Amino acid sequence: MHFKHPAHTLLVPFALSTFAALAQQTPAPATPTLDMGRVEITSGRDNETQQRRESTASKIVIGREEIERQGDANLGEILKRMPGITLGGAPGRGGGIRMRGMSQGYTQILLDGQRVPPGFSVESLTPEMVERVEIYRAPTAETGAQAIAGTINIITREGRKGMPIELKVGSSFQGGYVAPTASIVKYHDADKWSGNYTLSVNRFAAPDHSENDLTRTDASGTTLRQRVSDSHYSRQGMNVSARLQLKGDPGENFTLTPFVVLSQGKTPSSILASESLNGVNVAGSPATASSEINNHFELARLNGQWRRKLSTDSNMEWKFNLGGWNSHNEFRQTSTNTSLIPSVSENSHVQDRSFSLGGKYTNVMGGGHQWVSGSELESVRRTQSVVGSYLANAGIAGSADFSASTMRYAVYSQDEWQLTPHWSTHVGARYEGLTTEGSTRVGEVTNRNSVLTPLLHAMWRPNPDSRDQVRMSLTRSFKTPSMPTLLARRAYTRDDNSATNPDSSGNPNLKPEVATGLDVAVERYLPQGGVLSASAFHRRVQNLIRSVTTLEPGVNGRWLSSPQNISEAVTEGIELEAKFRMDQWIADAPPIDLRNNMSFYRSRVLSVMGPDNRLDQQPSMTANLGADYRLKSAPLTIGGNVNYNPGYSTRLSAQQLATVSQKRVMDVYGLWRLDSSTAWRLTLSNLDPRNYNTGSVYSGSGVTENSRTQNRSWTNVQILLEKKL
Repeated sequence: MHFKHPAHTLLVPFALSTFAALAQQTPAPATPTLDMGRVEITSGRDNETQQRRESTASKIVIGREEIERQGDANLGEILKRMPGITLGGAPGRGGGIRMRGMSQGYTQILLDGQRVPPGFSVESLTPEMVERVEIYRAPTAETGAQAIAGTINIITREGRKGMPIELKVGSSFQGGYVAPTASIVKYHDADKWSGNYTLSVNRFAAPDHSENDLTRTDASGTTLRQRVSDSHYSRQGMNVSARLQLKGDPGENFTLTPFVVLSQGKTPSSILASESLNGVNVAGSPATASSEINNHFELARLNGQWRRKLSTDSNMEWKFNLGGWNSHNEFRQTSTNTSLIPSVSENSHVQDRSFSLGGKYTNVMGGGHQWVSGSELESVRRTQSVVGSYLANAGIAGSADFSASTMRYAVYSQDEWQLTPHWSTHVGARYEGLTTEGSTRVGEVTNRNSVLTPLLHAMWRPNPDSRDQVRMSLTRSFKTPSMPTLLARRAYTRDDNSATNPDSSGNPNLKPEVATGLDVAVERYLPQGGVLSASAFHRRVQNLIRSVTTLEPGVNGRWLSSPQNISEAVTEGIELEAKFRMDQWIADAPPIDLRNNMSFYRSRVLSVMGPDNRLDQQPSMTANLGADYRLKSAPLTIGGNVNYNPGYSTRLSAQQLATVSQKRVMDVYGLWRLDSSTAWRLTLSNLDPRNYNTGSVYSGSGVTENSRTQNRSWTNVQILLEKKL
């Protein structure tokens, strides 16, 4: 299957399904009725829709039904099907979670309402550990304003009385490798306490094949370098999470949420390299090398929450979060020709420790006001030690050791006010400060920044009982530079230093990016369940940070990439969503649940000449077409999803251009229920796998360099037994 015009191909079925939902139902013959007033009955699935509908600030809620629907192996695969969310990297390999096409750091990630510490990966959470996910498209004072693209709040599993033990056992198969997995979720409930715990163990294994071509033209002529790499990655892991809630007086409870992640992995690989200058092979070409990476990762965290009712109209809530993670990586590479492929050894240790504390006061006042005020404090300390021979090929002596700490504090206040039956508002402000200290190659440095962010949200309902509503938001948000971006010491490339493979370092003088945003959304909540929505946004970003590659002066000058505040940028987009069941709107149609969304984005960096002067890693559109159908003749549910992101080019500077190929991922599943407590699930992910290609072009300083990498992907087949005990 090939898309000649992908945007039009996806737009046609999306538009048809949306128009079908807006069509009027055929009225049934009139019959005598008894008026019992307004009565609404909602299912468990509708609870998430109701939360979304009643929130003044725009948000999407993903419940357990959606999380379990396709049997995904990680949380990122679930999120990629939501409106405006994309994953970086090759299909099936995971990657940074992005909202509205903006790069990873623009999206704020919360865990049970608290900011996750720097370095925390959402991939370390399995779907079995998650109760629901809340996606905020605009920031609020309470959730935090470090969310230029938006906020994702992950709520861990909650126990309820009478829930059975959930057991899942199965395996996946990808590229000839087997990856078994098992998980168990158990609940407890008593008069004074309730709790649950989740344990999952897994082994992930997958092959990797990449081909890299580099063409370089300079004063010496044209160099052509080709590399083919084959490897496989295997990882064994265990995830444990729990939630314990102690019940005190009415309105008082204390909750502890610990979780632990342990994993270790290995990546053996082989490399074949060839190089020629002006059409003549250089000495020793081709050459081969073998390498192996061993990594170990441990994470432990404890979240706590104490909520106490002060009066009938007010309560106080305290939260804390403490823990850390350790990472240890060993890399060994041996080569038959060190001039083409360096022989390298490297041993690195990273240790991260963090603590946060927050308090929030809530008061429900007369006149429809709910006032919330609070403060937060967070401390993070990270150390890194690197020992290795990766500099020997360049004749450079140095250290990549790293030590830094950050202290963040914030105060905020907001008021949710039901102005009239038609209007409700959400007004707030947040002040946040961040101090980062550490040692760099230029000595000890300190970076201090603070941002004040006023926030305004409003919702209008033409009729108080109407299912139609309009949302509007005017906000200020920001993105602070990460600790490594500010303070990382110079890291020398393991391979040949070049314009497309430079060294890298931090920049302690960076300022935070600050964005002014406008959001407008129109929503219709269907009486039979489902939602239709169209939203538009605009962001103007000041102090945009981008890595800039330059050639250092001197005969032996090396190529260096470092982050800089380069310019302002503007981004805007439209996001469309339609969720409904066909037979509720089209007579005699099968009861198929449709889940469609499509987003269109445009951005420009003002200091970079076009075309393609877009924000880094932002595609022009994203789309998802999904459907589920439960057969009447058999206890079988089938469904699937098509996720599409077009290829694009990004003009990083006058000299640099980056390219990314399209991604089209098709997933299907089948769920066969043997009885009310037992089911078999078959999931096929990434059907019709395509190569994922990236490229980089540099032209300047008398050098033209073109690098292109092709990565292969595979179909993943997963079989699961799901049992409730």
